[in-house]
Amino acid sequence: MASSSSVLLLQMDFSAGSSALSSSMRGASLPIQRVAAAAPRTVRMGSLKVRAESEASTTPAVVLNPSIKKDVDKVVDTVLVSDLSKPLTAYCRCWRSGTFPLCDGSHAKHNKATGDNVGPLLVKK
Repeated sequence: MASSSSVLLLQMDFSAGSSALSSSMRGASLPIQRVAAAAPRTVRMGSLKVRAESEASTTPAVVLNPSIKKDVDKVVDTVLVSDLSKPLTAYCRCWRSGTFPLCDGSHAKHNKATGDNVGPLLVKK
C-alpha cells in the first residue's frame, strides 16, 4: 500500500477535581504511538481521559483503477509465458491502458499529469 500520513486527533477531558493534574501537566508531553487506522480509542489515565482517532478513517481511499473491469470484485489476469507470441511483452501497471492488460503507453500521459513515475511490466519469453 502507498505510504499514507495519518493524523491523530486527541480529545482530553479533565474531570471535576483534576485541576491539580491539569496544571501540573502544563508543558508536559505524552508519548503517542501511531497505529494502523482503527476505531477511535479512549484511554483513561487517572482522572484524565484521552480519546485518539485516526484522520485516515474519515478520508476516502484513493482509486487507482478508474475504469477497467469495474463490474468485477477484483481484476485478475493470468498469462502463461508459453502463450506469449513476442520475445518481450509490456503489461500495464498504470491502469490507464486502452488495451489492458497490455501496455499502450498511456502511462506517459498519466506521469506527465500527476508527476508519477509508473511504467510497464516487461515480460521476457
